[in-house]
Amino acid sequence: MRVIYKFLFIVFIFLIACSSGEEKSQVQEAKSIIPKNKYALLIVESKSCIYCAQLKKDIKTEKRLQEALKGIDIYTLLYESYEPVKTNIGGKVEVLSEKELARKLKATSFPNLIFYDKNGNLILQIPGYLPPEKFACVINYVKKEEFKKERLEDYIKKCA
Repeated sequence: MRVIYKFLFIVFIFLIACSSGEEKSQVQEAKSIIPKNKYALLIVESKSCIYCAQLKKDIKTEKRLQEALKGIDIYTLLYESYEPVKTNIGGKVEVLSEKELARKLKATSFPNLIFYDKNGNLILQIPGYLPPEKFACVINYVKKEEFKKERLEDYIKKCA
């Protein structure tokens, strides 16, 4: 009889330990992609995207890009991820999975470069990879608020 009580006690302790760990893993903090600076860049990536890897490399190694990106918040989303993110894109604060947000933004080609402001207003969305020179021009187009004055195509012609 004693052995049965010990066994039941051990099983009871084990169940309590397992259930408390389960609760902790289900409560997950959403990462925030709400900008602290005036502008933000959201890069939507895919696991198998070779151009996404090239873009990451460019950002790490190209001085021109590093300089242009100063003062802009940079966030990344993985299209295949269901991790929660807190966003204000569209002007409304909400928590969505990374995949839901990418779909909401119609980001279905990768990388997908999305510029938005502190209030969640979408400024510019560019599907696909940009070479460093052109990418630096696009960043400055947003930073210098040229989007209020002229079309991106016209700005890039002067910039490049």
